[in-house]
Amino acid sequence: MPLSEQEQRMLDEMERHLLKHDADVVTAPSGDRSLSYRNLVYGALLLLVGVGGLIAAVVASTGLGPVGSIIIGVVAFLAMLGGAMLAFTPVRRTADSLAPEDAKPRAARPRDASFMDRMNDRWDRRQDEH
Repeated sequence: MPLSEQEQRMLDEMERHLLKHDADVVTAPSGDRSLSYRNLVYGALLLLVGVGGLIAAVVASTGLGPVGSIIIGVVAFLAMLGGAMLAFTPVRRTADSLAPEDAKPRAARPRDASFMDRMNDRWDRRQDEH
């Protein structure tokens, strides 16, 4: 079903707006920081230990008294907070994790291109065909 003239105009206007205003978002550099898989795993484990500590503080509140239960709860909360911070804090990539100098540049390898770059390339090819 073809688009009406009004829908086609709106689509063209949206395309121009996206190309004009979102180009800087698409090409924004990711920097030299990324999430570490190891830190995500350790952070998730620390978060689970903290949840377990909170449950233990509630269960043991009758035997330890209110002060002991509060201390265990605060320590467990701090463990959960530390786990979340560890999991989601980006780490600097080291020189070992960067590509060797003799390898092709990142932009030259289409397999490593970002999702938006691939979509933009497909869009450009479609526009060139028409």
